[in-house]
This record gives sequence, structure tokens and C-alpha cells, in this order.
Amino acid sequence: MVKQYEVYWVDLTPTLGSEINKIRPCIVISPNTSNSWLNTVLVAPITSTIRRFPMRLQITLTGRKAQICLDQIRCVDKLRLGRKMDVLNQKGILALKSLLQKYLID
Repeated sequence: MVKQYEVYWVDLTPTLGSEINKIRPCIVISPNTSNSWLNTVLVAPITSTIRRFPMRLQITLTGRKAQICLDQIRCVDKLRLGRKMDVLNQKGILALKSLLQKYLID
């Protein structure tokens, strides 16, 4: 089962305009209750291009600096998911939850 906070390679094409594209790592942010019965998951793409955007969270992924792009959250079919790459650590999970709250709720 696909689990929240796991990182997968995801094929994000096709896209339009300013949507982040290509095959790239994405973190699953949808809850496990949804992930267990839906054919889709909510993901946030990850980029190695570091920018000072308030809705981006800097993390280390497989030893490299990267950012989770909360400004590019999208729903994708599980068929778009490739190989599991990593799992966000506890410190990263807490930071992600805080930024999601700030960005989407407050």
C-alpha cells in the first residue's frame, strides 16, 4: 500500500503552462485512510532547484538538498507512481505538517 510521507518517482506529464513536469520524486501527502481505498493519491512534487518561496520546504533526499513544492500539489492516479525512493524522516514530517497548515489552512 502507498503510505503518507513516502517518496515515489512520479510521471507528471502531460502538463500545461507553469505546472511542474517530467518524471520526478513526489511525496505522498494524502492520508493513509484515503490511500488504502482510492486509486488516486495527493502528492507534492520535489525539486532540486532551490528557491526562496515561502511554500517550499527544504529537505535532504538521498543525501542531496531538495525542496517539496507545496505550490504544485496535485492528485495523481496510482498508475503514475513508479519506484519508491525514500520516506520522509520525523523532523521532515513535522516541518511538512506545519507548512501545510500555514499554507492551506491559515
